[in-house]
Amino acid sequence: MDPVTSIRPLLAVAVAGLAALAVLFLKNRERYRDAVSPVAAVVMFAIVASMAPAVLAGRTVDLKLFEILPGVDFAFRVDALGMVFATVSSLLWIAASIYSIGYMRALNEHAQTRFYACFATSLAAAVGGAFAANLFTLVIFYEALSLVTYPLVYHHEDEEAWTGSRKYLVYLMGASKSVLLAALALTYSIAGSLDFTPGGLLAGTGASAPLLTAVYFCYLFGFAKSAVMPMHAWLPAAMVAPTPVSALLHAVAVVKMGVFCVLRVIFDVFGTGLVAALGLGVATAYLVSFTILTASIYALTRDDLKARLAYSTVSQLSYIVLGAVLLSPVAMVGGIIHIAVHAFSKITLFFCAGSIYCASGKRNISDMAGIGRRLPWTMGAFFVGSLSMIGIPPTGGFVSKWYLALGSVEAGEVAFLVVLLVSSVLNAAYFLPVSYVAFFGAEPDNAAPVREIPMIAIPLVATAILSVAVGLFPGYFIALAERVVG
Repeated sequence: MDPVTSIRPLLAVAVAGLAALAVLFLKNRERYRDAVSPVAAVVMFAIVASMAPAVLAGRTVDLKLFEILPGVDFAFRVDALGMVFATVSSLLWIAASIYSIGYMRALNEHAQTRFYACFATSLAAAVGGAFAANLFTLVIFYEALSLVTYPLVYHHEDEEAWTGSRKYLVYLMGASKSVLLAALALTYSIAGSLDFTPGGLLAGTGASAPLLTAVYFCYLFGFAKSAVMPMHAWLPAAMVAPTPVSALLHAVAVVKMGVFCVLRVIFDVFGTGLVAALGLGVATAYLVSFTILTASIYALTRDDLKARLAYSTVSQLSYIVLGAVLLSPVAMVGGIIHIAVHAFSKITLFFCAGSIYCASGKRNISDMAGIGRRLPWTMGAFFVGSLSMIGIPPTGGFVSKWYLALGSVEAGEVAFLVVLLVSSVLNAAYFLPVSYVAFFGAEPDNAAPVREIPMIAIPLVATAILSVAVGLFPGYFIALAERVVG
């Protein structure tokens, strides 16, 4: 089918950018300033959703803005893979914007105007990357996301924030300034273009296998937001940020931008045929399997709840890459679905961690005995999110892990089926004790009174419901994933 030319991809990005400007303009009128993000989030989601019917029908929504060099344009193209990422990001911005208002008010946080402005700009960068038509446009938004989220990580402006934000910037900007730019230059030299191409931009170029292999690993490690070990240390360090930042940016926008970029490289720069011919699929699968298991073991050792969630994210992101590099159609569908599943579930868990902190000031799991009886909505949602991360039906995590497991068998790679099963056991080992301690642990006699904060509790219950809904009704994301796989 012919592509649809439309300004809507640009409008989706512009809504968040204009929201950031409105936040700055209304800095002295707090009630209006705080209302900007929820309104903009609803508008952005409506624009993104309006393009879904065309994409589901097999068409793309295109918009070319201007040419940089021959074969290098600043352009947008909305396809099935981009729609998965954009749908998740724009939908969860609605919940995150409401949650952020409750969180920032409850703790009376400083620099709220800067926070909301950077928050909105980060969503503009994420959706811009989702709709990028080529590597050049993608990298522009990728780098913009790194820069604009730095003030969010550094928000508390103390020594811990400085240390964490410095590591965040060094990893994300350092990697891209070196190996990622090298990969872009080599790709342009080989193909004469940076456009995403079905079947692979580099397929059929005749470049040597060692050169293509080098380019591939430059992309894999250059897109450090994917947190494949050893390029993962920035993510736990960035947990010094306020919980809304951890929730949306480090459970959705930032980390998903990383794995999204890796999937773009696999599907549209190299193509699954070339990845298979070079033997890169199995090699990458072993690498991300190491990340899945090792990060899960690290999570087991962390008493700080946000740190445990951070290492869980490192592990869960590699499920997405594993599904893609198994090169089995079923596994690839599972990996793509996991983008949405992980986002809905992990943002719920981070929301719950923030709710606990706002209500009680507690961060360590060992201090949360009995808190579930006083924060039932929060810990009930945490339990639901945990079940999804483990892969228990009827949550969304079961659907994606089922596809990944079947895909491992379909690919004839039983070793990776074992990795999935072992990692699910590890997921249960580090998630379920949190709920057990919260609901059945003996509460200290001198425990201070705590209560649910409605503006925090409502969004986390909503995202917990989404975690189950995507398991009961996964058709939308499955249809988009099947469009990607072809």
